[in-house]
Amino acid sequence: MNTEDPYWSRPADELIARLGSRRTGLTQDEAAARLARDGANVVREESSTSAARILLRQFRSPLVLILLVAALIAWLLGAWTDALLVAVIVLASTAIGFTQEHHASRAIEALRRRLSITCRVLRDGQAQEQRTSGIVAGDVVELAAGSLVPADGVLLAARDCFVIQAVLTGESVAVEKLTGPSRTEAPLAERSNTVFMGTSVRSGTATMLVVRTGAATAFGHIAARLKLERPETDFERGIRRFSALLTEFVLVLTVVVMAINLLLDRPALESLMFAVALAVGITPELLPAIVSYTLSRGARDLATQGVLVRRLASIENLGSMTVLCADKTGTLTVGAAKLAAAVDAQDQPSSRVLELALLNARLQTGLPNPLDEVLIASGAGRAEGGWSKVDEHPYDFLRRRMSVTVAQPGSGLFLTITKGALGSMLPICSGLRAGDGTLPLGETERHELLGRLERHAAAGLRVLGVATRTSNEPVAVEKEMVFEGLLLFDDPTKPGIEATLEDLRELGVRLKIITGDNRYTRPLTWRRPSAWRRHSS
Repeated sequence: MNTEDPYWSRPADELIARLGSRRTGLTQDEAAARLARDGANVVREESSTSAARILLRQFRSPLVLILLVAALIAWLLGAWTDALLVAVIVLASTAIGFTQEHHASRAIEALRRRLSITCRVLRDGQAQEQRTSGIVAGDVVELAAGSLVPADGVLLAARDCFVIQAVLTGESVAVEKLTGPSRTEAPLAERSNTVFMGTSVRSGTATMLVVRTGAATAFGHIAARLKLERPETDFERGIRRFSALLTEFVLVLTVVVMAINLLLDRPALESLMFAVALAVGITPELLPAIVSYTLSRGARDLATQGVLVRRLASIENLGSMTVLCADKTGTLTVGAAKLAAAVDAQDQPSSRVLELALLNARLQTGLPNPLDEVLIASGAGRAEGGWSKVDEHPYDFLRRRMSVTVAQPGSGLFLTITKGALGSMLPICSGLRAGDGTLPLGETERHELLGRLERHAAAGLRVLGVATRTSNEPVAVEKEMVFEGLLLFDDPTKPGIEATLEDLRELGVRLKIITGDNRYTRPLTWRRPSAWRRHSS
């Protein structure tokens, strides 16, 4: 399709026909043929990992340039021994840096080939995981909250779909996306039926028809115009300033020595040779080699710990670190959550809360998440009891909860089950489950539940709330619900993490924990109360 074509103003069925696609997507053979014709869905960037580029980068150091100039002058004046010595030192220094950075770059490129972003795409009428690099024009892609948009395209279906387009428009507020053509002259920010590569779905679900891929996307056009320079590190800045000072000193000293020798009626050539020899002697020839060897040794030590260093200059930045911001899940903890307990509003073990949460997790079709997988695994073998889903309100990052509505067998009533962050659950609840009945959910009860959240989170637990609503309407309505209880998930800390944190403290490094749980969460080892252990067993 012509890249100048205002595809956002075309009806969806017309676009599908023009792209030779269907609402059920392409076949594998069609997709493979288009991929071979149009190329991978990637934004081409100038490679900085080729051997030639890495080698040339070693000669960008001001110290190396000073030594090369000194060696050249010495060679021109016949001081071949001095020139050869300086050249050997420079080559040894650059060889050390080149070898380390080249090996690291090759390892990183190998990791990039193994790790890639995937999306759900319809192929042969079935939804399947596909690498975004394999997406082609005409593909039909399913999006949900948290999805990264893999290409540019129009929406075939959307429900409560809000997309963050800050990478393209600079606007941090999520914008709603709807089906139906936009105006032909609509600027990018006003194309309400279009989603773009590099943006992300904040909430809701959608199905998109891919129209443009790779460099033809809006993101690709911007990337082609932008060339971001890597910022200079403090270490590199210090070397540059030292080299500038050394250059100035050598030049001034050479001129002064030449002038003094000429005033003393010394031969001009002999005076120049003496000045050059003095300049070469003042220049610290071994400094680049010492710096390269030291940084390379540090990179090798880090490599034994599973850390790849691509640029040697970053070693010094790592050594001067004073604050470390670390993710919690999978970094400080093992990253394998387990269901610790399902408790009611009175903090007692509850099979009802667990069964409600299982129904919610099994029947929801929105954003996949590890906690639902944990719930489903913990309920393996439990039957769903004839419940059938009639409606769903998928999870999104604004509401921070998800709801499914199920038909109660034989009653004619519908039960909405909502699960989410406790702070987002309490505002939609008006009652509290107490045995077989309910009690009003007042301010005292709300404060008590929030206090319980703080205690559990401070013990290292992930806390979710569960609520229900019974009605005659088959619609997921999140209001005037009955709070049922809490789900508590445990993600233990990694073995030896306490010693690591103590080492950081002794080194003067402060740790800041980054977590999506809540502000009370602490990565502490937690032991399940005996009452919950008996219930779980």
